[in-house]
Amino acid sequence: MKPRDVVQIVLLGAIWGGAFPMLRIAAPEFGPVALIGVRLAIAALLLLALLRRRSRLLSQVWPLFVLAMVNTAIPFTLFAYAALGVSAGTASLLNATTPMFGAVIAFFWLGERLTVLQVLGILLGFGGIASIVWNEIGLHAEASTLAVAAGLAGAALYGIAASYARRQFDTVDPMVVATGSVCGAALVMVPAGLLAWPTEPPGPLAWANAVGLGVLCTALAYIVWFRLLPRVGAARAITVTFLVPVFGVLWGVAVLGEPLTWMLLVGAAVVLLGTALALGLLRWPSAPGGPVRSDSTGA
Repeated sequence: MKPRDVVQIVLLGAIWGGAFPMLRIAAPEFGPVALIGVRLAIAALLLLALLRRRSRLLSQVWPLFVLAMVNTAIPFTLFAYAALGVSAGTASLLNATTPMFGAVIAFFWLGERLTVLQVLGILLGFGGIASIVWNEIGLHAEASTLAVAAGLAGAALYGIAASYARRQFDTVDPMVVATGSVCGAALVMVPAGLLAWPTEPPGPLAWANAVGLGVLCTALAYIVWFRLLPRVGAARAITVTFLVPVFGVLWGVAVLGEPLTWMLLVGAAVVLLGTALALGLLRWPSAPGGPVRSDSTGA
């Protein structure tokens, strides 16, 4: 990869990892539904302004609307809810289970086979999450239980969306897919956000983080991602999966003063190892002169 591509992958990891402290700051004042309404309204306006051929959205209205619900509106709201009950670092690690859910869903839906190492990775990854969850629930009881369930449900929906998008949009311009997904979600979440608007006006810090979620973590991140993909390919671009929870934990410690415990570090390492195995990035060594294995989930 060229140096600029490496920089952009690290930048994406930092931006998407930074979404979790932003959610943690803004969600208590806005509420999850209103916050996501603001986030999507801002992102939709920016992406529509940058999309040159808006008419292409009309040819995929219903498939894009389904994707908008499964990939954007519902999981965004679930992670905003999760931010009310768990730390930013934990929420980012729950999000890191997406490739594992994606591999399982692709196995059942698309018929993609799983290698022994990938199955091991899925089990390891969820084991790491279980250790983190056990610690969180011990600290915050019921609020964390519901928040963890919301985060895992959001990650599972991302996994479903990945398989759905591969079936429906394999030949569609990715920028059209991204814009349609965000705009479709905004059509639902903006009215819902207005109905759920808090009686106490959110403060300047909450607004700043809501705007950051829309501009940086959604619109800008999508633009960088979809320009990066054709240059480096999906196999290399997916390395951002490992940077998001790292930055999520670091931003949580630096910005919110969240504790960096050994339990979190060990659990995070297990989750990332499981993710690498589930993605097919770690494989059995090939025999000398033997064929190179090409198993991967493609999730």
